[in-house]
Amino acid sequence: MTTYTERQRGSQLADFVAEHAQVLSIATFFVLCLAFFGLMNDNFLTLSNLLNVVRQAAPILIVAVAMTLVIATAGIDLSVGSMVALINATAAIVIAAGVSWPLAIVLMLLMGALIGGVQGWFISYQGIPAFIVTLAGLSILRGAALFLTEGYSIPIRDAGGFFWLGRGEVLGLPVPALLAVLVAVLGFVVMRKTAYGRQVISVGSNMEAARRVGMPAKRVLASVYVVAGVACAVAAILLAARLGSGSSNAAQGFELQVIAAVVLGGTALQGGKASMLGTVLGTMTIAVIGNGLILMHISPFFTQIVTGTIILIAIWMNTRLFDRRWRWGKKKAA
Repeated sequence: MTTYTERQRGSQLADFVAEHAQVLSIATFFVLCLAFFGLMNDNFLTLSNLLNVVRQAAPILIVAVAMTLVIATAGIDLSVGSMVALINATAAIVIAAGVSWPLAIVLMLLMGALIGGVQGWFISYQGIPAFIVTLAGLSILRGAALFLTEGYSIPIRDAGGFFWLGRGEVLGLPVPALLAVLVAVLGFVVMRKTAYGRQVISVGSNMEAARRVGMPAKRVLASVYVVAGVACAVAAILLAARLGSGSSNAAQGFELQVIAAVVLGGTALQGGKASMLGTVLGTMTIAVIGNGLILMHISPFFTQIVTGTIILIAIWMNTRLFDRRWRWGKKKAA
């Protein structure tokens, strides 16, 4: 016969697991992916390969953190891949024209904020659905990148400090990974500890109710797209610095990876719920799957099919199986 204290502890555990079910499930899935690919290939768990994984995942994670804010407001940004490509190409053109790379970085960040601000204005102040605005942005921005580069890659030369951002290391850790971790920590603090984070969740839960209690709901909604634009600029700069060039073909399919990472991490597409830790785990899970499949010498054409299937199954388990099981466990403990 269980005592009152044991029942109370069981209820508290059930409450904790039910509240964090999706993060716990993606963490479990992430560990299983590491174990599986580690068993399938001896090189997978080597330090050099793992550092390569986090270096390549850094741009996706940076934009995914911003996308978490966007989706938390019940919005979406389909233009992030095209925005990265345009800013990536523009950065290369500007540096090749003789502009110092520190000034070029500042200009690219302002460019990202401006593009995000324009899209945010249409969405929040003009009432056009985010899907439509950013779908148009996806086409316009990619087209602009193609127009600027005429389809060619633009090389970057004589910018050693700039290249360090994409290729350098600090204490053996890749600089892009360190920047991505910094952005993720900042995102976590903003969502959990600031009034702005609470406003983002409130707008996603019920924008009209948030407006009626005095929140600047439209301004908050527009601001998350500005944040997404700045994040895209950072990602574009890191890609240009790592590859030593800018291209209109950069970040193909980037938006799908970013959105998948955020949703896989437990942020609700309906808005009003977000998990920065889940976003980090979702991003790394996708990066690990991609890297592991390459090491297994699976065709790159088939890799997309496998990755998409795994993501779909993982999200289905998150939203259907795992949540239901722990909801039942919570009722039983009560």
